[in-house]
Amino acid sequence: MNSFDWLTHMGIPQVDNFDIVEVKFKGGRKEYFRNVDYLGLNTGDPVVVDVPSGHHIGYVSLQGELVRLQMQKRKIRDDDNITRIYRVANQKDMEKWEEARNREIPTLYRSKQIVDELGLQMKMSDVEYQADNSKATFYYSAEDRVDFRELIKVLAGEFKIRVEMRQISLRQEAGRIGGIGVCGRELCCSTWLVDFKNVTTSAARYQNLSLNPGKLSGQCGRLKCCLNYELDTYMDAMKDIPSVDRPLQTEQGPAKLQKTDIFRKLMWFSYNNDNDWVSITCDRVKEIQSLNEQGIKVFNLQVDKASDIEDLAAQSTRELELLDKKFAKKKKKKKKKPGFGDAQASGRNVSDSSRPNTPRQRPDNSNNPPTPKQAQDNNPSSNSQQENRPGGDRRRKKKRSRPNPNQSNTTNQNLNPKPPRAEKPESKPSGEKGEKPEGKRRFPPRRNQGPGNEGKA
Repeated sequence: MNSFDWLTHMGIPQVDNFDIVEVKFKGGRKEYFRNVDYLGLNTGDPVVVDVPSGHHIGYVSLQGELVRLQMQKRKIRDDDNITRIYRVANQKDMEKWEEARNREIPTLYRSKQIVDELGLQMKMSDVEYQADNSKATFYYSAEDRVDFRELIKVLAGEFKIRVEMRQISLRQEAGRIGGIGVCGRELCCSTWLVDFKNVTTSAARYQNLSLNPGKLSGQCGRLKCCLNYELDTYMDAMKDIPSVDRPLQTEQGPAKLQKTDIFRKLMWFSYNNDNDWVSITCDRVKEIQSLNEQGIKVFNLQVDKASDIEDLAAQSTRELELLDKKFAKKKKKKKKKPGFGDAQASGRNVSDSSRPNTPRQRPDNSNNPPTPKQAQDNNPSSNSQQENRPGGDRRRKKKRSRPNPNQSNTTNQNLNPKPPRAEKPESKPSGEKGEKPEGKRRFPPRRNQGPGNEGKA
């Protein structure tokens, strides 16, 4: 019994090392090679592989059991057609491959000039030189079939190399060139996507997307491959959505379908193509469809009969009344305090301070003897002094208080004139009821101290 049989007999699991390795080349092209010598390879190692016309250099992208699953997915058989890996690339191999790669861009520009000279309806996309510098593969895209026999002869004579022409689709061309998609990430076709499935506009319709070619097409000019990613989820969600082939019949008019929300299970309808849309559930749509099949028209999309609307309206009115009673508050009337307007309305006496320039009207008491105060009011000499009182005219007082330099008054002229005093603020006239005099009380001048009786004792 050898060691392998002994380990199998003891029940120790064995690691099945799959000997086929996935190798990635320029432009995202991936092929499979057999690791015959069981080299210790890691992802990203450069390896020299066997190709039909020599050898080429690529990078290890996948190994182990995952390679078996990828081969089953891509339907690649594990037979003798799979070539071998020679060795891990050394420094000399990498330098020779770098020289071959430096020829690619000048060759591409020159080949485009040759295509234009020959007048061929094709687009030269990329050129790939083999690592041993023995063959060059030209990738092109064209809408129709192209006769490039003359082109091959010209290219082979121009670059002194074996030429291979390979036509690729627009999706493969975008994958070889690469770029950034609208999602902000690198294109799927240039990173991980290998199989290009057919994408149709029905995938956009199922997902309720606007059929705008500028938004639905990718950099290759075809529909985006990512439209197929969520299509299965939408198809599962649409199983519960009823199909509306014709408008729903209601007494308000035929209701046509405008929009469907698959995940919320809501459908929007409009009467006679109006702008006002009404949303109802999918169950309600099924009920209306069943009633229409029986020849019954519902009142509208929400209710079946008009009485149901009246009940709903009465119920909503009751709810509003209850809310009004709940939040209603009685406003208390505020009592107005007696003010200036009320005093005038009631006929009360208004203070003279509010109208200092209007003379007070006193009742005519001809039968009663005049009081000293009334006699003072009737005296003209006292009235002239009344103008200088605080209740008099302020302008007139200021005008009289100004000295006139042209007039000479020997009696009032002093050798050392003092500066004029500041005027005191006017005070309200005293004597009314309910008002206290401000400052020192002022008495009216005596009769013998008028303006013409100066100096009399």
